[in-house]
Amino acid sequence: MAQASCTPPPEAAPDWTIPQAWDTYSPAEHAMWDHLFARQTLMLPERAASEVMAGIDVLRMKRPGIPNFDELSERLMKATGWQVVAVSGLVPDRIFFEHLANRRFVAGRFIRTPEQIDYLQEPDIFHDVFGHVPLLANPVFADYMQAYGEGGLRADGLGAIERLARLYWYTVEFGLVQQDGGLKLFGAGIISSYGESLFALDDLSPNRLGFDLRRLMRTPYRIDDYQQAYFVVESFEDLLRQTIETDFAPLYAELAGGDDIPIDVILPSDRVHTHGTQAYAAAAKIRDA
Repeated sequence: MAQASCTPPPEAAPDWTIPQAWDTYSPAEHAMWDHLFARQTLMLPERAASEVMAGIDVLRMKRPGIPNFDELSERLMKATGWQVVAVSGLVPDRIFFEHLANRRFVAGRFIRTPEQIDYLQEPDIFHDVFGHVPLLANPVFADYMQAYGEGGLRADGLGAIERLARLYWYTVEFGLVQQDGGLKLFGAGIISSYGESLFALDDLSPNRLGFDLRRLMRTPYRIDDYQQAYFVVESFEDLLRQTIETDFAPLYAELAGGDDIPIDVILPSDRVHTHGTQAYAAAAKIRDA
């Protein structure tokens, strides 16, 4: 989401966007998309939120090959007024928030190589488009993303981006939702990852806790491995309502200078769906020592 440089690349417009240049994708790049798409859509119907699967259908993402952003945006605009715009990589926070606030989702145009098939540090087009875009066809989640962008612009002025980034991480990237009597996936970081699509619901290691805005903003997150904690929203409607109705300025002031809650801790006040063993994180710590 953030980038150290405040100057757009030479090939980019002032808002950091670039042409997707869809015609330049190679057959191997289209084949990589098709492989990743087939692998995820085979496992997700019983695991992902219904809104994710509906978005894949509405946007006709089952067509072979990397989606053309112009065609994708045309269908998305009809559904919720959103567009997908290409960027060359990560963009500065304020640019990112401005795009979201104006219903534009920025997506990298490159796709991972076979060597990166299960892990890469910088999000590629599969993560950005397959992971994020289907939910933008849902009116409620589309409104939440715009509200987040508007909130990000305010947080930038209050020096509170780090706190607000945790909301994005634990919802947009790694969120779970209560649905059909169980837990379902909706975060793009899970939806676009074969391994985490299994881990987030099936593994005994992570804590799965009820969504609580204050608690979540005090909780750090992992950027280098599977999550040790997931937060479960009751519904997208409730997530949007809490985002719109919360006055974030006094919340940031309340949390300023306060201690974080260690990522593996469960508080007496937490609504616990799963009290994880944290075995995966403990094994990883030993392995990396």
